[in-house]
Amino acid sequence: MTSPASPSRPRWSFLGPVGTFTEMALRQVAPDDVELDPCQDVPTALDRVREREADAAVVPIENSIEGGVNATLDNLVSSTPLTIAAEMAVPITFVLAGRAGTRLDDVRAISTHPHAWAQCRGWIHRHLPEAVYVAGTSTSAPAAALAAAERRAGADGAPAAGAAPAGPPAAPGADVGFQAVLCNPLAAEHYGLEVIAGGVADNPDAITRFVKVTRPGRVGEPTGADKTTLMVQLPHDRAGALLGMLEQFSARGVNLSRIESRPVGDSLGRYRFSIDVEGHIREERVQAAFIGLHRTCPQVRFLGSYPRLDARPTTVLAGTSDKDFVVARAWVADVLEGRTL
Repeated sequence: MTSPASPSRPRWSFLGPVGTFTEMALRQVAPDDVELDPCQDVPTALDRVREREADAAVVPIENSIEGGVNATLDNLVSSTPLTIAAEMAVPITFVLAGRAGTRLDDVRAISTHPHAWAQCRGWIHRHLPEAVYVAGTSTSAPAAALAAAERRAGADGAPAAGAAPAGPPAAPGADVGFQAVLCNPLAAEHYGLEVIAGGVADNPDAITRFVKVTRPGRVGEPTGADKTTLMVQLPHDRAGALLGMLEQFSARGVNLSRIESRPVGDSLGRYRFSIDVEGHIREERVQAAFIGLHRTCPQVRFLGSYPRLDARPTTVLAGTSDKDFVVARAWVADVLEGRTL
């Protein structure tokens, strides 16, 4: 267990080890004096925040090719509440890297994160159709393990030429079980691996979205270019339940920018939805949609309102501005008091 976060120096956990795309996202928003806490997986990084061992966590939440990151989406709603405070995006670039002297024809097994494998599957099929996939917890963890194996292979126990001076240790005598890794160029350089092939991603425009997660607190003020994330569980015994949920947003002019279903996990046929909407919880139309959801759905969890990474102002339809809601409520008040009909 790590020690509690220092009151004088912020500590941020993230999906490690060092050199991941997640660290690149963290660097976009973290203070200069941040203490990094690389973690082996997403649940560990988020639990560090819950247990007050970190002030914030940065984890992936969505990829432009593979969609939502299930480990993040599920953990955010299956344990003690956390809040999304910011979002970041990182263009995804992959290289195939290995020990010094490794040739493309030598590669028989490749390790990386499942999302990375999916984004490079076509290239691998064309160039290494017989290669076996070895799943990793991140894009950087296999690179660290491969570098550690290379150091162990050095003469007299010394690091092999070009190996990184530091990295997570592997078990004595352990065999990493693969000859190459798919990682970002920063990880290959950090761990002293040789790039076997560059530009191996099938889609050069792939982007992964990351979020900064903190413990819940007072919700900040809207900027006019915001996003709100929530989870909604549908009633399982009501015809048209999905339509009813969507109408809560449509009737208030709230646009959805992402919606993904996730199984509740207790039985077949029961789902909850992870949703991003355009707008802020302090805005009247978003609050009205939340009230409607809370009345009609068995579970609703607010996961945060935060500035959009593209800073694009939210489009507010006629009749759904905060002023429109205030005027409408004032009219109802007048009707109740007999001042107008």
